[in-house]
Amino acid sequence: MTPISDDILQQALQWKRQGQGVALATVIQTWGSAPRPAGAQLAVNDSGAFSGSVSGGCIEGEVVERALDIIKAGGTQLCEFGISNTRAWETGLACGGTLKIFIEFVD
Repeated sequence: MTPISDDILQQALQWKRQGQGVALATVIQTWGSAPRPAGAQLAVNDSGAFSGSVSGGCIEGEVVERALDIIKAGGTQLCEFGISNTRAWETGLACGGTLKIFIEFVD
């Protein structure tokens, strides 16, 4: 498991201190080829700014959108993203793995 980045957590803490809503997304499991290992994180604030990466860009937009929903509603969400190896090459993605990502509201 990759160590949690202090930079990402420091950014999340800074946003919270500024009064912004924040969510934290963490890769909790991978299968097959995955661009980021378990432990990779992405912090998102209520304006849509983010720090870190959970997929090297493949699904960041979707994770940010889900994080924004969680910031509005609170709570948590467990998400699974995946694509077959064949479909991955058709869409231009380098991997065909699956990622399980836990997104939580930072209280």
